[in-house]
Amino acid sequence: MSVEINLPEVIAEVCAAFVEYERALVANDIKTMNALFWNAPETVRYGIAEIQHGGDAIREWRETCAPVPVSRKLHRTIVTTFGHDFATVSTEFTSDATVMIGRQMQSWARIGDDANWKIVAAHVSLIPEP
Repeated sequence: MSVEINLPEVIAEVCAAFVEYERALVANDIKTMNALFWNAPETVRYGIAEIQHGGDAIREWRETCAPVPVSRKLHRTIVTTFGHDFATVSTEFTSDATVMIGRQMQSWARIGDDANWKIVAAHVSLIPEP
């Protein structure tokens, strides 16, 4: 079976969902962030200093976590799509809050009753600036 990689219309859809998530993240719009994560036991989020397994755990954590700095800036964002229903988004980020370089990877799937794009797995980490 052959999977079509980076179909332009799918790239556009995933980019729009990712931009909406980033907007919500910087604005601390918890409702939108929650809506963009798949609310299922299989969803995993590995954060900088925490781990959540399942949509409920992610939602509970969001209610108490500190917002990201508004100075957050993205660098080298790469969107790769696989067919019409799966994608990865990888990006680096910086902010005034740390001298470290942030790394963020998200797996997105078109899933659920509404068939919208949802984050099904995410990983965020910091490393010293090279």
